[in-house]
Amino acid sequence: MDELSTLQFLIITLIFVWSGFVRSGLGFGGAVLSLPFLLLIQSDPLFFLPILAIQLLVFSGMTVIYNLEKARSKKLAADPKGGTLRPTVDWSYLKYALIVMIIPKVMGVIGVITLPEDLMAAVIFCIVAVYSVSYILNKPFVSNSRVVDVIFLVIGGYMLGTSLLGAPFVITVFAQHVDRRQLRDTLFALWFVLVIIKLAAFIYAGVDLQLAQQLWLLPAATIGHFMGLRFHHYTLQADTKVFYRIIGSVLLMVSIVGIYQIIR
Repeated sequence: MDELSTLQFLIITLIFVWSGFVRSGLGFGGAVLSLPFLLLIQSDPLFFLPILAIQLLVFSGMTVIYNLEKARSKKLAADPKGGTLRPTVDWSYLKYALIVMIIPKVMGVIGVITLPEDLMAAVIFCIVAVYSVSYILNKPFVSNSRVVDVIFLVIGGYMLGTSLLGAPFVITVFAQHVDRRQLRDTLFALWFVLVIIKLAAFIYAGVDLQLAQQLWLLPAATIGHFMGLRFHHYTLQADTKVFYRIIGSVLLMVSIVGIYQIIR
């Protein structure tokens, strides 16, 4: 990143603050709501994906562990003699989803390592464009059967392997089977496992994990992370349709610009 200007460094820093904010605030979106902006600055997915993956690994693990300990402490304070502790993660459904998603996830990781840089960037912009339209129209992906659930998990697993952008498909399924109070932490636990697989593949393939860039981008994401924790309490009680429509509109414009740059 030595060839980037001071302004570009500043923009990238702000994007990672935004990435941390939406990841902790919504439980997903750290990549899908930031990667399109990053690719407008430097159109190499394999440069930013390891950075995003490591940050997702750090924050998802920290959040799940913290909330588990917090729930345990509250339970002990309320009932020192024991009783049933309500977990913040739905481990049963998480195990089922991992079984379904593991093979397409690995296939997706192989794809991102082998596909040409411009083609991978174009695929990412197209995926984000589809998501943005669904946000604008308030028409989220809907699953109404077990077969569709499996299809969405397979698609989501593959897309998470290629670009970390499969969350909307996965969330559609999880939201129907996991209690809302457990949803965010269950998703974080899922991201944690899947990201370990992705990073292991990157290391095996000799992909640069850009660890030096974490010295300034991880603190930026941390700032956004704590801002997002406050926003998460708001999302549990409020209607976020307007928020998604605004984000969808911005993402659609960014995707169109990105595709145009690649074609040009």
